[in-house]
Amino acid sequence: MAKAPKNAIQPTRAEDYPEWYQQVIRAADLAESSPVRGCMVIKPWGYRLWENMQRALDDMFKATGHQNAYFPLFIPMSFLEKEAEHVEGFAKECAVVTHHRLEPDPKGGLRPAGKLDEPLIVRPTSETIIGATYAKWVQSYRDLPILINQWANVVRWEMRTRMFLRTAEFLWQEGHTVHATSEEAVEETERMIDVYADFAENWMAMPVTIGSKTPAERFPGAVETLSIEAMMQDRKALQAGTSHFLGQNFSKAQEIMFQSEAGEREFAWTTSWGVSTRLVGALIMTHSDDDGFVLPPKLAPAQIVILPIYKNDEQRGPVLEYVESLRKELADQKYNDVPVRVEIDDRDIRGGEKKWHHVKRGVPIRLEVGPKDMEKNSVFVGRRDQPKSNGMTRDEFVAGVATVLGDIQQGLFDRAAKLRSDNTVSITNEADFRAFFTPKNADNPEIHGGFAYCHFADEDSIEDLLKELKVTIRCVPRDDNDKSGTCFFTGKPAAKKAIFAKAY
Repeated sequence: MAKAPKNAIQPTRAEDYPEWYQQVIRAADLAESSPVRGCMVIKPWGYRLWENMQRALDDMFKATGHQNAYFPLFIPMSFLEKEAEHVEGFAKECAVVTHHRLEPDPKGGLRPAGKLDEPLIVRPTSETIIGATYAKWVQSYRDLPILINQWANVVRWEMRTRMFLRTAEFLWQEGHTVHATSEEAVEETERMIDVYADFAENWMAMPVTIGSKTPAERFPGAVETLSIEAMMQDRKALQAGTSHFLGQNFSKAQEIMFQSEAGEREFAWTTSWGVSTRLVGALIMTHSDDDGFVLPPKLAPAQIVILPIYKNDEQRGPVLEYVESLRKELADQKYNDVPVRVEIDDRDIRGGEKKWHHVKRGVPIRLEVGPKDMEKNSVFVGRRDQPKSNGMTRDEFVAGVATVLGDIQQGLFDRAAKLRSDNTVSITNEADFRAFFTPKNADNPEIHGGFAYCHFADEDSIEDLLKELKVTIRCVPRDDNDKSGTCFFTGKPAAKKAIFAKAY
């Protein structure tokens, strides 16, 4: 069998992390650039992964009482203008439709014609168009709560794009709910951020911190934004999901009102929450290595791939018959309460090339089976999370396959949790803060950035320092947050302790 390249992905993470990320996407055949600047083509392997994420999240949403619906792609500009802070937050990212047809241009080609009476915005998010719909649906307290989610695409005209992390068009889900009281809406906001954290940790094997965004980082128009923050392997933070308590801001703008039990007309309380295909990027940067993608088994499109090995047509038939029976036997086993996803790769290419194809795509387990394995009733097992392969009996592997998949899933989480723990510090003074976030610190090479827990009294007072170091306040952690301390920059008493980090 062909030997593995020194590193399947060039450059390595240590040499050029941003370029390594792009090369993993290409090597894993997840996506490619499209003819439209800033947009991507999600290829079958990448889309199968997204579908697995969708299924898991959709089940979790429905288990908490939500239903799916679909709302228009186009939003009248006047709808956005009704909520001033909201439109200000998205104005620079909006794609605007101004005409409704094309006609031949006398100079050649085509030109827009049929100017619209009112420009339409290609949705950057749907609070306003959904709010206008809810205003028609809600008349009485008996109509509440409304708990709806939609799976859709959105457009935000990003100038600097990176596949999965930040593209002009991306796929996501957005939940939008309406409640009779502030308390119910706050409870919904917290419930959904917990759902996201559950999914991140138990499906993606990615440890996250739940916390509140500071006013400068909140969703435009929100009273409070909760987020889950994860540490990537380059020790930068990634916001992996958000849940927003919108108060009555959008209800007042869209006139979502109801008659209470007391007979009074009141404005409703609303929330919104969402995650996107950015989660695929999070998986890449949390688990992958210098040989390619590494997938947690719960989300892997194929959890096991069987590679039949034979030298000629005489061997081919018996080997394929054997691996097909093995495939069926494995598919009868269950992991995470569903049948094991197993495939056979019988393409007519060299064995080494075939093996590395699946290594780079991140398949959790590879099985190699040839005539000698058949004689011994054994399989040769390669785990994506381990460098060495080993042989074992077929019966032993089949019986323990769920345990092996579970070990891989837990091992990936534990490894990511250790990285976060090893690169998280508490900082109490500006000098240490500067040193921690100074790249390639010559005086102390062990200082290399990560998550810094710091007290701060006023966000505005440290704005210049954060811009200088390209650091942001990621969140004020909900749990284990020391409420008393001194601001590391001003020396004033501080009631908040936040996570500071460089981020995507």
